[in-house]
Parts: sequence; C-alpha cells; structure tokens
Amino acid sequence: MSLKEELMSERVSHLDLSKFCQIASGTAVRTALAEMRQSKTNVCLVTSGGKLVGIFTERDVLTKIATAPEKLDAPVNDIMTASPITVTPDTSAADALWLMDEKQFRNLPIVGRDGQIKGNMTHQAVISFLAARYPVEVLNRPPRPDQFPRKQEGG
Repeated sequence: MSLKEELMSERVSHLDLSKFCQIASGTAVRTALAEMRQSKTNVCLVTSGGKLVGIFTERDVLTKIATAPEKLDAPVNDIMTASPITVTPDTSAADALWLMDEKQFRNLPIVGRDGQIKGNMTHQAVISFLAARYPVEVLNRPPRPDQFPRKQEGG
C-alpha cells in the first residue's frame, strides 16, 4: 500500500489527538495562557455548553497580544478565532492534512457528529503515525552519527 493510499484509508480518530487544552468561553487570556503552559500545548479549544465555539493558539498570542499586553485580562473570546473549521473523527488523515495545508492551519479540531470535542489534529500527529508505520524512513540517522567535521563548513 502506498503512503497516499494509507493516509486516505486512515481515519483521524486513529491519530494522537491529545495535544490541546480546553477552556470555557469568557476565560481571561492570562488564564488561557497559564492552561496552555500547564498542558504543554500551543492551543486551547474554547467551549460553551460543552460545544466548541473557538480556538486560541500561540499565533493569536504573537499577533494580537504581544504588542498589546493590556489584552491579557480580556476574555479569550475577544482574541480567539470563533467558529473554527473542524472535521469529524471519520475524516481521512489525507483529507484533514490537505485541509490543514490549504488553510495553513497548525491545529485542526476534531468534533464528533454529536458536537463533542474528540481531539486536535496537528502535523506532529501525522508524523508520529508515519514514524510508527515507517520507522526506518522517518526516523533515520546519518550513517556515522558520531562523526564530526574536521573543519567548519564553508571555511
């Protein structure tokens, strides 16, 4: 089976979708950042009544908060991307990856047909999947990993 066929047949629900934190709508940006730090992730999925209403990422911090630190105490709703594009757990990994590439997303929320958050797809989830399937090709090492150059490159 080719890589393309494998990604087309694999569903996003089979990938590691665990790298995200979840916060309630109206949470202060400062609190959202603390949650992200504690969870060691770069994305918070914002919910209201258990349903996804927005996504808050490190890009939002860099583009909207870094130059305006007074917004740290604002509600995350003022900064987040509202009504983010999502896919279902049944979506193929290839289709989800294509969507991420097309829209230039780093995070793609996975939401079930019942509206419940199932996870967050990242490029790392795809790389981990591929590394498990093709360890030699993905996790390769140089032929002599302990070798060091005798002189500086370009010198």
